[in-house]
Amino acid sequence: MKLPLFIAQRYLLAKKSHNLINIVTWISIVSVGVAAFAMIFVLSVFNGFNVVISDSIHKMTADLQITSVNGKTLNVNDFPFEEIKKIKNVDLVLPTITEDALFRNQEKQQIGQIKGVPAEFYTVERIDNSIIKSERFRNNNEVGYGTPGIGMAYFLGINPNNPFSMIQVYVPRRGNASSFNLENSFNTGQLFVNQTFETNQDIDETMILAPHEWLSELVGYQGLASDVEIFVDQSSNVNKIKKEIKKIVGPDFNVHDQYEQQSTLYKMMKSEKLAVYLILVFILVMATFNVIGSLSMLIIEKKKDTATLRAMGGDNSLIRSIFLNEGTIISIVGGILGLILGIIAVLLQQYVGIIRLGDGTGSYIVEYYPVALQMQDVLIVLATITVIGGIAAYTTVRISMKNLN
Repeated sequence: MKLPLFIAQRYLLAKKSHNLINIVTWISIVSVGVAAFAMIFVLSVFNGFNVVISDSIHKMTADLQITSVNGKTLNVNDFPFEEIKKIKNVDLVLPTITEDALFRNQEKQQIGQIKGVPAEFYTVERIDNSIIKSERFRNNNEVGYGTPGIGMAYFLGINPNNPFSMIQVYVPRRGNASSFNLENSFNTGQLFVNQTFETNQDIDETMILAPHEWLSELVGYQGLASDVEIFVDQSSNVNKIKKEIKKIVGPDFNVHDQYEQQSTLYKMMKSEKLAVYLILVFILVMATFNVIGSLSMLIIEKKKDTATLRAMGGDNSLIRSIFLNEGTIISIVGGILGLILGIIAVLLQQYVGIIRLGDGTGSYIVEYYPVALQMQDVLIVLATITVIGGIAAYTTVRISMKNLN
């Protein structure tokens, strides 16, 4: 063991002449530990919510989506459906239509999106699991039956168990329609409702699923589609399939995975996590003031020791290294203890469930605060503590040594 590190370790563990220095040292370790504990636990909670949101988005979002580069629609007659279907692990290749629409039910109305999907869309297991069937359920692949999200159904006052539940749909008419005449500006259709779906809140409150042929006729998209959605085997490599599809469709089409389809949402979640991380770093900086105080007091107490080391041939570099190691050790020991306790708390929350969401009545998607421990977060927190602790120790030693000389 190198001499400066050895002496620094002895200074940490040995009893000081003034008991106050021991107390301040342990307060420094505890304060850094508490900051480390908070950082890893809060970041893990953010990871948990990201996982919950990603899972809810995954339920109704295709694994891959193909859109035209040059326009709003693509021609399904010229699209290479069969070539894409031949790719290994590709399960479904479906043309879909998505349009902005106004929905009405008696006196209630809501603006959202209507999505026309083929019958095979409902055969995807995760989508079928998201469907809430009513007591009078019948096959919604039939023309004239739609599936609103539970949020949209609530806003429109739709009861799927009511056999007369019906939504009026208004979509903008293609071409040069007069904006002063409702009949000329919109195409109007009606959808019966006998089931709803539940996934992500943003989708649930804005989306209604409709039969593809029905919507195609309503918006005048015969032979056209807004995009092509691709569902793959869940054990397959999506990125590899994405590259193969790009080779087939060429540069005239964009191919987006789930992250790219919801890029705004994912970027927002990353920004929120970064903002929280910076706030926690600020708290950690405040905690290191205890380290500065402890180290300053130790340097003053060990003034005689430093004089002895100089008499034995030790230079200022050796003495600085001793106290620099001392300050860094305090930060790292506190950080490691805080990380260990934080990891234990995260695992208990993940597998046992300690902190509930709300009052525990089951009105939330998950009953307990979701957490997800990521090794990169552990490494980032440990690196942050080491860097901030090292900077604090270096600054303190440099200033204190000048005062002692």
